[in-house]
Amino acid sequence: MKRKKTKDALTMVEHLAELRKRIIYSGLSLIVFSIIGYNLAGYVAKDIISRAPDMEFVFISPSELMLAYIRIAVFIGLIISAPIILSQIWMFVSPGLELNQKKYIFISFILGGGFFVVGAIFAYTMVLPLVFKFFAGFQMPEIKATISFGSYLGFVISLLLAFGVVFELPIVMFLLTRFGLFKVEFFIKYRKYMVLIIFVVAAILTPPDVVSQTLLAIPMLLLYEIGILLSRIGQKRLYRKD
Repeated sequence: MKRKKTKDALTMVEHLAELRKRIIYSGLSLIVFSIIGYNLAGYVAKDIISRAPDMEFVFISPSELMLAYIRIAVFIGLIISAPIILSQIWMFVSPGLELNQKKYIFISFILGGGFFVVGAIFAYTMVLPLVFKFFAGFQMPEIKATISFGSYLGFVISLLLAFGVVFELPIVMFLLTRFGLFKVEFFIKYRKYMVLIIFVVAAILTPPDVVSQTLLAIPMLLLYEIGILLSRIGQKRLYRKD
């Protein structure tokens, strides 16, 4: 009994050691690429400002601009190191998966990353200028628009992350169907309820304005329909295997 317990304890220690190694590799890659990103932060800040040409930006505390540069650097580092971090996650979880599960989860990693990037690019190039054009329409001669760059940057990052995460919806629906947790009929039956949920989620994820909430909700509705199509494929493959 003691020998078996020691073996089990050693296995748990090995898992923890493996997890520690993957976290260290991921953390180092994020730190290295964030340092590189800090050197690019000035160029990125100028490009972000160009998305709102009618606005005038200021910083209202001595450290605000420096902290904004650090946030940009970390965001750049996270984007560049994302493939390394995902590969570390994959190397940690893949030994415990079956061959068929490995195939579909690996494909989902690739497609999920692509959907996230598309969502972030869509938000940055299409949604962000429209949102600030909408805000610019509320200016009046008596009130001059001077916005803290730190708050503006937080707005931009939250918008990009919200759209990136939401664009993962078809992949999540495909996996839920492929592994038999839900059926495609479930998504079709409760479609009308999902419309309401989508608008609520859009209101939670985006900054508190109607424009960005609507611009997020409309792609979510489209993505939900794409998710239904992918779920059909996943369900057919599940039944074909059975």
